[in-house]
Amino acid sequence: MKPTGTDPRILSLAAEVAKSPEQNVPVILLKLKEIINNTPLGSSELKKIKQDIYCYDLIQYCLLVLGQDCSRIQGGWTTISQLTQILSHCCVGLDPGEDAEEFYKELLPSAAENFLILGRRLQTCFINAAKGEEKDEILHFFQIVTDSLFWLLGGHVQLIQNVLQSDHFLHLLQTDNVQIGSIVMTLLQNILRINSGDLLRIEGKTLHSILDEVIFKILSTPSPVIRSTSTKLLLLMAESHQEILILLRLSACYKGLRNLLNKQETGTEFSQELTQLISLLSPQIYQEVEDQKLHQAACLIQAYWKGFQTRKRIKKLPSAVIALQRSFRSKRTKTQLKLNRKKEEEDLRLQLQLQRQRAMRLSRELRLSMLEIVHPGQLEKYNREMEEKSALIIQKYWRGYRERKKFYQQRPSLTEYKAAVTLQRAVLKFLAKCRKRKKQLAPWQRLQELTDARRVELKQQVDDYIRRHSGSQISGVASRELHAQAQEQLQHYFMGRTLEERAQQHREALMAQISTNIEQLMKAPSLKEAEGKEPELFLSRSRPVAAKAKQAHLTTLKHIQAPWWKKLGEEPGDEIDVPKDELSIELGTLFIGGTKPP
Repeated sequence: MKPTGTDPRILSLAAEVAKSPEQNVPVILLKLKEIINNTPLGSSELKKIKQDIYCYDLIQYCLLVLGQDCSRIQGGWTTISQLTQILSHCCVGLDPGEDAEEFYKELLPSAAENFLILGRRLQTCFINAAKGEEKDEILHFFQIVTDSLFWLLGGHVQLIQNVLQSDHFLHLLQTDNVQIGSIVMTLLQNILRINSGDLLRIEGKTLHSILDEVIFKILSTPSPVIRSTSTKLLLLMAESHQEILILLRLSACYKGLRNLLNKQETGTEFSQELTQLISLLSPQIYQEVEDQKLHQAACLIQAYWKGFQTRKRIKKLPSAVIALQRSFRSKRTKTQLKLNRKKEEEDLRLQLQLQRQRAMRLSRELRLSMLEIVHPGQLEKYNREMEEKSALIIQKYWRGYRERKKFYQQRPSLTEYKAAVTLQRAVLKFLAKCRKRKKQLAPWQRLQELTDARRVELKQQVDDYIRRHSGSQISGVASRELHAQAQEQLQHYFMGRTLEERAQQHREALMAQISTNIEQLMKAPSLKEAEGKEPELFLSRSRPVAAKAKQAHLTTLKHIQAPWWKKLGEEPGDEIDVPKDELSIELGTLFIGGTKPP
């Protein structure tokens, strides 16, 4: 689907590409560079232009041109190098929309692979070139292609793994040329700085090949530029990945690497990186680095844990402050209430004391006024009566206090006496039940042993009976027929007894249903007094049964929940009364057969 509002420059360029012959297409595509350069970097207009370029398949045209032979393209390597710049700039920051899967899985890997193939072609041309000016020009084009590849990898990091695993990249890395090798090593160093994690995701064989080539350039290349770049690259790989450092130290392939590095010339511009690399490969420094990393990891874990705890406490701080304020206010309110209550009690005590003093004063004044009224001759008699009355009151209060004290002292023994009486009553009832059960089981007790005289008497009676009732002799066939008849009659008897038992059970069920209905009808109110859904309880045969079952269930629950001391004197058949309020629950939630839901 073509986007709306397409830039007219893109439209005209796409039309020109479609109409022009194949040999003119690369030169026409170079116009994209002018369009991209005239657009502000990072603007929404540039994103729209890149999307239009992708939608009109101009990126695919660039990719097809890169796969062609350089000799057939107008402008040669100049055109090719500029097209690589255009392709990398168009792919970085592009939103493919609905074609995202095709763009990320097909177009981008193909573009990275074409860049590497172009690099190999340029490498071959550089080696075969005879003139110095021609070599400088090819080296310049090679630099442009590697820069375009680096720009593409910077925008799409997922391509780094594909590039590192490519045979073309490994071939570029294994070159003996100083200038080409320096550019490729710098490219690899920049790639690892973007994302060094992809180095461990490639195959082990490829990783070993890269390491071997880097170490070979350090030890065997006479160029100080290559050695410096290789040393920095190996140091970066060892510092970035602990696995690579362990591989360099413990693998049998690199057993004498540290000794060979120690033999390298010192005092050069890369001696500092070389010293760091040798120190990393030494066991002591390695252990120190391990300890330092463990220490840093422990500090990081502690920092995260302390931060988590601090954030957790900070989150709980408002609720803790609210709880503290609530507790303080509650305590202050309780203290204030306690002080107010204490003050009120003190005021009440003072008032009672004043009332008592006032009453005592009034009583004495009244007594004095009465003494003034009493005749002097009867004063002695009045005093004697008052003394007797006071003595009686004192004796009454003293006897009450003494009896109450005796009662409190005798309360534990009284409780024990009542408990003993309750236990005795329960034990006596239990023993009575046991005796009653023994009497009921008495007919099934085993017979008493026979004496010799009794055995002789019983044997005489059996012989007399056999002599008086002598039976006729029958044959074996007749006895078998008689036995078969007896078995048949016995079978008819058992079958009839089963039918009779079923009929008896049916009769008992009907009698139980009738008795339940009668009992419910007897307990039911009259039709005038009935309210609500009470008449509906008798519309079905199942409702009275359900009500009776519910009553029995509540009775059983009441009996189970009762305390043990209330069940000591009960018989197995005793019934427990259930309040009528507990039976007034509607039976609408029960399934009642014989009725239809409203």
